[in-house]
Amino acid sequence: MTSRIAFQGALGAYSHEACEAYKPDMEPFPCKTFGDVLRAVRDSDAELAMLPVENSSYGRVADSHRLLPESGLHIVDECFTKSVRAHLVLLPQAQKFLDKHNIRADAAADSAGAAAKLAMSKKLDEGVLASELAAKIYGLEILAKDIEDYGHNTTRFLVMSREPNLARRGSKKLMTTFVFQVRNIPAALYKAMGGFATNGVNMTKLESYMVGGSFTATQFYADIEGHPDDENVARALEELSYFTDSLRILGVYPKGEKRD
Repeated sequence: MTSRIAFQGALGAYSHEACEAYKPDMEPFPCKTFGDVLRAVRDSDAELAMLPVENSSYGRVADSHRLLPESGLHIVDECFTKSVRAHLVLLPQAQKFLDKHNIRADAAADSAGAAAKLAMSKKLDEGVLASELAAKIYGLEILAKDIEDYGHNTTRFLVMSREPNLARRGSKKLMTTFVFQVRNIPAALYKAMGGFATNGVNMTKLESYMVGGSFTATQFYADIEGHPDDENVARALEELSYFTDSLRILGVYPKGEKRD
């Protein structure tokens, strides 16, 4: 049986393009929602999940971040593509091009799905903003490329698996992602972060979530450089544990080649 990699959207979606770039030998497995993507891996319908988590122009993909901590899966890799998450998000990122050519923008839930519908309709006075892969799959002509307003526009994806991979070491720099809840005491977060500064651990991301709809219970998501077994990272995580009610590592994985 061919190994599968699950993603959200129709064939030709930007997440599909990320799958092709990451594992071209794996069979793409399209899913309707992000929850379905994670469920496909948990239920062994797919071996890996490709999940967009943030875009350099749009910010974090809220649905993915909400699902990550309780997914039951583990981050094993990250990758970056010059793309966006969905047609609805893509439109404002190409606004200058659309305005210049007096093109009316109509939002659709999924860019690849919009490409498929256009191919079926055979309309000559409509177009879609979608990936080159979508054009290839659905037999559409590409009229313009690289039309985003900002050249830095990049999406970060996390690759999820049923099993963690903590064994990778060596010269390639590693990232560790974890979630934690601080104790309900004064300056808990400030004290929790101190251990990373004093131990020379670079924290590249720190974001908060509300837990259970409560304004007083907060969970934090963090990315740091290093492996949990590195001496300085181990010390920092130990100090963090003094000020937290829970701490859970979501994954240890190599830095994506395009991260820097």
